[in-house]
Amino acid sequence: MSSSLLDFRRKWSCRGYMSAGAAMVTAALGLSLTLPERAEARNHAAPLDILGLGTPQRAVHSARIPLPRPRPDEAPKAVEEPPAAAAAEPSADKPGASKPAEAAPPPEKQASACRLALTEEVAVAPSIPDIRGPGACGGEDLVRLEAIVLPDKRRVAVKPAAVLRCTMASAIADWVRKDMVPLAANLGSTISDLDNFDSFECRGRNRVAGAMLSEHGKANALDVRAIKLANGQSIGLTDRTMSRDVRERVLHSVCARFSTVLGPGSDWYHEDHIHLDLAQRRNDYRICQWNVWDPLPQVAPLLPAERPEEAPPREVAAKSEAEEGADHEAAAKSGAPLAEGAEAQPRKPATKKRR
Repeated sequence: MSSSLLDFRRKWSCRGYMSAGAAMVTAALGLSLTLPERAEARNHAAPLDILGLGTPQRAVHSARIPLPRPRPDEAPKAVEEPPAAAAAEPSADKPGASKPAEAAPPPEKQASACRLALTEEVAVAPSIPDIRGPGACGGEDLVRLEAIVLPDKRRVAVKPAAVLRCTMASAIADWVRKDMVPLAANLGSTISDLDNFDSFECRGRNRVAGAMLSEHGKANALDVRAIKLANGQSIGLTDRTMSRDVRERVLHSVCARFSTVLGPGSDWYHEDHIHLDLAQRRNDYRICQWNVWDPLPQVAPLLPAERPEEAPPREVAAKSEAEEGADHEAAAKSGAPLAEGAEAQPRKPATKKRR
């Protein structure tokens, strides 16, 4: 009796537990299926809604959306915009990622006041590009001075053409036009050429290695040796055979126009030419070192002077002198008196010549 009771309790207790667990599983499934969903997807009752825990089905009514009013005829037409794909593609004339942008050309350099003043009526001096040499060599606003135009339109050729700064070329042109033209007129001619010994050259002073940069390296100097005239005459600035007055006039003119003048007497580098430049110094200090030497003295000619026409022939004179010497020698040996007016000459002892 007791054993059957225990088996009954155990049997029914297990069945109770199983039925309770099944009920809980069923409830969990129902709750998971009744979660909020979109109204359009729920047209029928949720499956396995046995316990009635799901939300009641709602009728979904489609909302009526009003259509836009038609566009009036008098309204302006809308501008059609390009599609997004076409707008994203780079155009042929606009730089994109695949085509690099072209560099803009540099702005054109404006002409300086000197360049505007140095016209073809003053000098033939075309502009040349700026020079950027080693160190500080070179310069800006450069020209190639080929000729100087005189007031009467004649040209003074610069041989060879000089590479100079515009300011230096303008100073050379003014010096020739205003100072040298009157000097040549006093000599009875006009100027034809200007002898250029040196202009731009990237070097130290006096061509000494390691020396301070010369004004020639800055295209700010010109070396002149002579000024040639149309009649063939040449005014050598350091020629001592040239008139001292002419060389002194050239000296005063260049020292008044240029900040540096070096010539004979300054150093042995400038004995055969004149150095001119426009170097800028403190307090506008100027250097003018050029000694105008006196003309060279007249040297006796190496050849003897021509024999005068009234002189006797050389053969006759030589014979008469030999005969006279023989007479004196014979008279001295014999003790006979000499002819009247003749003087006895002492006999020189023989000497041995040195070699």
